[in-house]
Amino acid sequence: MIERQLDIPTADGATTTFIVHPERGGPHPPILFFMDAPAIREELRDMARRLASYGYYVVLPNMYYRAGVMELGALTDPGARDRMFALMNGLSIPLVMADAKALIDFVDADPAARAGGIGTLGYCMSGQYAVNAAAAFPSRVVAAASLYGVRLVTDEADSPHLMARATKADIYIGCAEIDHWAPLEMVEQLRTSLADQGDRVEVELYPKAEHGFAFPQRAAYDKDAAERHWERLAALYRRRLG
Repeated sequence: MIERQLDIPTADGATTTFIVHPERGGPHPPILFFMDAPAIREELRDMARRLASYGYYVVLPNMYYRAGVMELGALTDPGARDRMFALMNGLSIPLVMADAKALIDFVDADPAARAGGIGTLGYCMSGQYAVNAAAAFPSRVVAAASLYGVRLVTDEADSPHLMARATKADIYIGCAEIDHWAPLEMVEQLRTSLADQGDRVEVELYPKAEHGFAFPQRAAYDKDAAERHWERLAALYRRRLG
């Protein structure tokens, strides 16, 4: 595998970004991997590596660069958690879509990345961004995945449950049955609002799994659910990206 970490210019500065892709067989289809609230860490880099091992050019940007934050470290201290929530709430769909545009421009200029369709992936706070990117860049994003995403149904005009209808991309939304941040009521709203989209949009509930089940360093890690989510991601991206 080839790995790089570099600063990619954006409208508001530059985001330090981890990029990984296979050494051979390129160019490779790109996937934008949006981090979860606890920020960049080796756990996420390892997940990017696994995704890249399937044959993709994976881009993992630091989304807290505007605040000058890269890694948060352990969140056992209440003050650290408060800081995390402040950073998370400092983001918005328009800000992240502006960053996504800068990332796509970078990808387009890199011969290691294949031209054409792009995939997106977001966990927790970034599930909404993965889905909305499909609507913001309809000619580019062909596959989007949200895992235990939050704020997927809101009263805003750019709510993900509405934006999922404004794109032709295939969308996979995986939800945990036990999730304070994305309760079952939201899952049912998603299913109801997207039921007429056919096979293009799938909302799947992971029984008995908790929020964060895919992260191997979390107490909520569920190996069976995590491996199923990898299978679902592989199928989604293979279907639309090759």
